[in-house]
Amino acid sequence: MNNIFVGFAWLALSCLFVQVAAEEQNQDLVKIQAEIDAVNRNIKRIEKEQGALLTQLAEIEKYYGKTVATLKQLQGQIDSKQRKIQDLREKTRLLQLEIAEQNEGLSHQVKAAYAMGRKEKLKLMLNQEDPALSSRIMVYYDYLNKARLEKLAGIGHAVIELTELEREYLKESQLLEQTLQLKKTEQDALDRSRLQRKELLARLEKDYSSSKLRLSQLREGEARLQKLVNGLQQAAIKQPFEPEPEPVKSVIRQQERVDWPVKPFASSQGQLPWPVKGQLVKKFGSPRLGSRWDGVLIGAGEGTEIRAVSAGKVVFADWLRGYGLLTIIDHGNGYMTLYAFNQSLYKSVDDRVVPGDVIASVGKSGGRSTAGLYFGIRKNGKPVDPVRWCRKTDQDRTG
Repeated sequence: MNNIFVGFAWLALSCLFVQVAAEEQNQDLVKIQAEIDAVNRNIKRIEKEQGALLTQLAEIEKYYGKTVATLKQLQGQIDSKQRKIQDLREKTRLLQLEIAEQNEGLSHQVKAAYAMGRKEKLKLMLNQEDPALSSRIMVYYDYLNKARLEKLAGIGHAVIELTELEREYLKESQLLEQTLQLKKTEQDALDRSRLQRKELLARLEKDYSSSKLRLSQLREGEARLQKLVNGLQQAAIKQPFEPEPEPVKSVIRQQERVDWPVKPFASSQGQLPWPVKGQLVKKFGSPRLGSRWDGVLIGAGEGTEIRAVSAGKVVFADWLRGYGLLTIIDHGNGYMTLYAFNQSLYKSVDDRVVPGDVIASVGKSGGRSTAGLYFGIRKNGKPVDPVRWCRKTDQDRTG
């Protein structure tokens, strides 16, 4: 009897332990689920905040790019005006020398005429002893007077021209001053946008501390780009691009002459020039945070000119999340080239380009911290390796 009682007691105690353990396990599961829900809510909050921050980043980087392009244009105008002012200075100097020489020549003529005396001409006219000599001297007098009048007229014209040069110089100097002031205003705006971008990237970097979030954003960007390319490819099928024949174009790039062929893109494999000179930082197919590079990344200085590798038509020129300021060129027959992370875009949609045309400048848009060019090639919407299409590299340096 006692044994049966003890058995029931142990059974009851075991059930109690099991019930307590189950309740503790349920509490742990509820706690874990609550933590998971909190993490998910935090991720959604961060993603929402990131969406707003990335929208701000797009506006800042587009404004930054336009400001840099404006500054480049203003600098070109300043250089042109400074050359013109220097030319005007040189013309003024030469004209002043010419006037001084004419004044000196006129002075000699006046002195010669004075030395001969005012009455000499009348005496010669009345002198009948040597008519031939008198005639020759009269001709000399007429020549001297004519030369003196020409000198006076020349000095008058030179003075008028000098006055015009000085007026033009003053005008160009004022225009230069205005342009320099405008450049300063644009430079101040550029500095402000650069600071805003730096602060914004710091906030994004804080939220991007999770590699999961980084990978999610990267894949979202890649999917967005692929969707864009597919849409452009479909549009190209409906309205195919036919490149116009252009003469071979040679350009000087960093003290080197580069010949830009005009062969159709499809028959240019292994012969295309690189869009920019620099180091191949990332190659096609190399790892990219749980993904793969579907183009190449070329390291180059910020502001370096980017050139179209073949004739084509610009089909996209705008900011795209994950790729920053992006230009896409349709080359016909299903081929497209992509240029991303740009600082500024110099071509618009529907612009036609020929090989060697400057289409953009190297930057770090899209939230990047280092300057470089993403260069991709698509064949019927699918990525292909640019190394197989462009000229051979020298120790992974494009040329």
